Amino acid sequence: MLLETIDWVIIGVFFVIVLGIGWQASRSAGQSSSEFFLGGRGMPWWLLGISMVACTFSADTPNLVTGFVRENGVVKNWAWWAFLITGMVTVFIYARLWRKSAVSTDLEFYELRYGGKRASFLRGFRAIYLGVFFNCLIMGSVTLAAIKIGGVMLGLDPWVVVVGASIVVVIYSALGGIKGVVWADFFQYGIAMFGAVYAAYVALSQPEVGGLTNLITHPAVQSKLSVVPDFTDPSVWVPLLLFPIAVQWWAVWYPGAEPGGGGYIAQRMLSAKDEKNAVGATLLFNFAHYALRPWPWIIVALASIIIYPDMASIQAEFPNIDPTYLKDDIAYPVMLSKLGSGWLGLVVASIIAAYMSTIGTHLNWGSSYFVNDFYKRFVKPDASEKQMVAMGRMTTVVLMFFAGTLSLTILDNATDAFNILLLSGAGSGAIYLFRWFWWRINALTEIVAMVVATVLAVVLTLFVDDATVATALLDGMTMKILITTGVVTVAWLGTALFTAPEDKEVLRSFYKLTRPGGPGWKKVVEEAAQDGQPCDENEGITWQMPRQVLLIFIGCTVIYSSLFAIGGFVYSNWTQGTILSVVAVLGTVMLFKVMSKLKLN
Repeated sequence: MLLETIDWVIIGVFFVIVLGIGWQASRSAGQSSSEFFLGGRGMPWWLLGISMVACTFSADTPNLVTGFVRENGVVKNWAWWAFLITGMVTVFIYARLWRKSAVSTDLEFYELRYGGKRASFLRGFRAIYLGVFFNCLIMGSVTLAAIKIGGVMLGLDPWVVVVGASIVVVIYSALGGIKGVVWADFFQYGIAMFGAVYAAYVALSQPEVGGLTNLITHPAVQSKLSVVPDFTDPSVWVPLLLFPIAVQWWAVWYPGAEPGGGGYIAQRMLSAKDEKNAVGATLLFNFAHYALRPWPWIIVALASIIIYPDMASIQAEFPNIDPTYLKDDIAYPVMLSKLGSGWLGLVVASIIAAYMSTIGTHLNWGSSYFVNDFYKRFVKPDASEKQMVAMGRMTTVVLMFFAGTLSLTILDNATDAFNILLLSGAGSGAIYLFRWFWWRINALTEIVAMVVATVLAVVLTLFVDDATVATALLDGMTMKILITTGVVTVAWLGTALFTAPEDKEVLRSFYKLTRPGGPGWKKVVEEAAQDGQPCDENEGITWQMPRQVLLIFIGCTVIYSSLFAIGGFVYSNWTQGTILSVVAVLGTVMLFKVMSKLKLN
């Protein structure tokens, strides 16, 4: 797949614009660590929301969706659609709490909510574990996807892809900090979405496909079109729908889908002007993430089934593809070979944009952990603002180096490492939800959960075969998540109930700052009032949970209705599309009406 001069010019212009954004943002980013990592806490909801979406629009996401559709049909996308519940909980419950906390990173929360050496240990350990090790592994996997795409589409050697992409993303991330990343995200998301939509248009225009109507009536795709699982077969709908909705959304911690918010999502919320902008940003993110993005990718995936019905047909047309990469997910970059000159350059730029937005966010997020929660907290407490910014820029370069090295050397055999990381977060998600609302949870609770989950993750991944624990309904990995969740939940609940709580002054200070409300803090509030140190001057007003739960339900209804309304129109089911569109519109009106009654600053 050879790019012509016009394609290279388009890609070159894209790089120049991105670097220009970083250069412009650098004028304010170097003023302080708050500017570099949080944009001065003055960023609007629409910009932060688009940035969140752009970050999750990774270079490997279209490939992933294409693999889902080709292997198991459109319904397989419930594997990530089900996480909407997590997003809505973050929008309507935790976004305002994070913004109230006024911390610089979500790890700083540990020494706000807990006290003593245990809280310090949690903050420092997770700064290195998440900010360096975990973060580099994620960036390495995204870079590995870029290597595959660069090899298939451009015929580039892996090291050329890594070095070329890394240099540009490191420059604008290190120069502009979070502002450079967020504004670049805004530009890159527009390019990425346009590229995805145009790729779908070109796929439908292929003679073998013959348009949308022929696509959805073609015998080869008929069995792939359903958007709901087969409810007559529990082995299909239990792991695909019931497990994610009943367990996974609250039980498992993973970046981008953290119960209670966290990671780079928390960083965006902490960068917002106020609580209203934090809530608005996360609401926009979830709508765009779940309702708007999937269908262009799904259309390309369905069209690829007609044009390339099996791996042999792809191999025949692209004989130079490394057999290691010859799987269903490669059909997406292969379909892009149908694009003409100029348009090919634009779509390649859109894929580069998707890659860079993800990497840029992870670089700034990871460096914020290292600088704020390790370097400033433990190495050089008297570090000046200029020193912290300099360290942030240096860390950005080092993190990219580590991630690139992983992608070029050992990451192709990292399945066990990823399983360990996924399982090590199982069961701990509930802590991240309840620690805001239950005073009994202490630092030891989180340490016990972390240790037990990690030990179980190592044992179950390295010494227990999936087939040993698999059942007729659930595969081995799902069962391992359930086992870990159950054991970890018992361990942390026992720790919370039978160990000493945090010092009362720490608890009162946290409550007074964040005002979470609810029965879980009743004992702390009452004792504070008895001691003449009231921590809830507006008792009875701060507890808005019933209204927030209603908003979560309405929000899920609106976004799912929008998602499947678009799907109805794509499938030429005008009745479904129209009815669900009306539901989405009415739900949106109700959503904002109820939201107006929330007390947000």
